[in-house]
Amino acid sequence: MTLDEFFAANSRAALCFSGGADSVYLLYAAKKSGADVRAYFVKTPFQPRFELEDAKKAAELLSAELTVIEYDILSEDSVRHNPSDRCYFCKKRIFSLIAKKAAADGYGLLIDGTNASDDAGDRPGTRAASELAVRSPLLECGLSKSDIRILSRKAGLFTWDKPAYACLATRIPTGEEITADKLLRTEMAEEAVFSLGFRDFRIRHWGGGARIEVCGEQFMEAAKRRRELQEAVAPFFDIVALDLKVRGGN
Repeated sequence: MTLDEFFAANSRAALCFSGGADSVYLLYAAKKSGADVRAYFVKTPFQPRFELEDAKKAAELLSAELTVIEYDILSEDSVRHNPSDRCYFCKKRIFSLIAKKAAADGYGLLIDGTNASDDAGDRPGTRAASELAVRSPLLECGLSKSDIRILSRKAGLFTWDKPAYACLATRIPTGEEITADKLLRTEMAEEAVFSLGFRDFRIRHWGGGARIEVCGEQFMEAAKRRRELQEAVAPFFDIVALDLKVRGGN
């Protein structure tokens, strides 16, 4: 099945939108096929500002409707306490919020940007999507992450090489309570590192301080500029360390 065929059979849908490469390409494909698809972005303390800015930018460029739903996800005990299945409870709440708003807008089908490269066995949110009958056209059509990047580049989408971005809650160790302060400090620290020219990295909470993980080809650059990185993050964490293990993006 192709995306054109999917949208021919499902011509009206609500898209759970993140502003990342996958959901932006899916919105592009939906618009190109002539389907009536509206994007919904749930803004919580887990998403940094740039994610919402990218979502708005993409929707504007594609002349697509975007509905932004504000929600304090930390009001959910099952999320704030940060259990190992936190993502399940978070995703279920987010999908439920979108489903309710979309239904009021006349959209009965929910779709998301899960692709064929995503490991369902390692994604607690996949269970939430299944329970709420959220469909994943990219996955159903067999499109991998690399396929989506290639197609996005051909389509001229600015997200074609946007690094994969896990929410800010993933920076806090499982079992450690998530607070607004921890999330804000993480976001500001990552903005500081991004301003130095690094793109694919994480700031992890670690023993009361922060551990900087730089992925892929920029690792050697990070090692050379270790002091500069530490100084950039120091205003937000008392202890700052550079993780010396080379990591892939995640």
